[in-house]
Amino acid sequence: MNAKLKGNILMTVAKTFSGLNQNALRYLLPTWMSAQTGVVFRLGFGTLFFIIYELFVWKKFQLPKWKDIFILVGSGLIFVFGYMWALLEGLSFTTPISSSIFISLQPVFVFIICLIIKTEKANVKKVSGMLIGFGGALLCVLTQHSSVIATDPMKGNLFCLLGAFLYSCYLVIEKKYIPTLGSPLVSALTFGGGAIGSLILICFSGWNAPVLHQSIFSTPMLVLLFVLIFPTSISYLLQDFSLKLLSATVVALYSDLILIVSAIASYIIGQDKFSWWQILAIALMLLSVYLVESSEKTSRDELANKTLKTVNK
Repeated sequence: MNAKLKGNILMTVAKTFSGLNQNALRYLLPTWMSAQTGVVFRLGFGTLFFIIYELFVWKKFQLPKWKDIFILVGSGLIFVFGYMWALLEGLSFTTPISSSIFISLQPVFVFIICLIIKTEKANVKKVSGMLIGFGGALLCVLTQHSSVIATDPMKGNLFCLLGAFLYSCYLVIEKKYIPTLGSPLVSALTFGGGAIGSLILICFSGWNAPVLHQSIFSTPMLVLLFVLIFPTSISYLLQDFSLKLLSATVVALYSDLILIVSAIASYIIGQDKFSWWQILAIALMLLSVYLVESSEKTSRDELANKTLKTVNK
């Protein structure tokens, strides 16, 4: 199977789980667990999952240097923990569709980060996509009103915006270390750093998890298990595999699939009501993603042609 095709299939599966994750977390928050407790659940389970997986594949990759361990654990403490906390905190106050709209800004943030570290170059399409993406997010912020589900949409949306930025930073850093250290070890270290941050937070916020008092086959517990096994563990693992085959920008572009899956699920199960403003915001986000992806493809083609001409000379 073609490497790019394989990477795209893996990302489709991974982000489908992530899209449903928005709806599952919104069901659990804040009735069955607090956002802070949810972060402990996700990062603790994810760390354990990747440590176990690393035990089976560690011989295939080089051992990390202490500097690499420090950077990855620190990245997890700041970016992975920050993203998880901001997402769950945001979902406590807004709808799954709104949170997904802000997650769809990841390609824009990745592009900006890559511009700063000089691994990407700006052009009209990319800048236009960036501005349209921010326009869609701003439209969502300004037009969404409070409801039974979205008790404080402005607060929730700002948390989700912060989460999207932090996750984009994590993607860029993770992309650098996966080829040499392997995705299981990179994820184990970053999730481990995030777990440390979540335990520090829970010391101040307190533990709140009524879901643990339910039976294993109850709806809240089954939803929690889905969140821990699929979006938290398997989705990240598939994403790590994809980062070996695709660029960080392209991987980030799959955040638009989260938006589509979450929107469909939200309308079906009644977690959100149809809004033309929301549909317009979604359309702007998808246009933003298209422009950035189109520009990315053009850049790759130009680089390939330039390399071919150099070889022919």
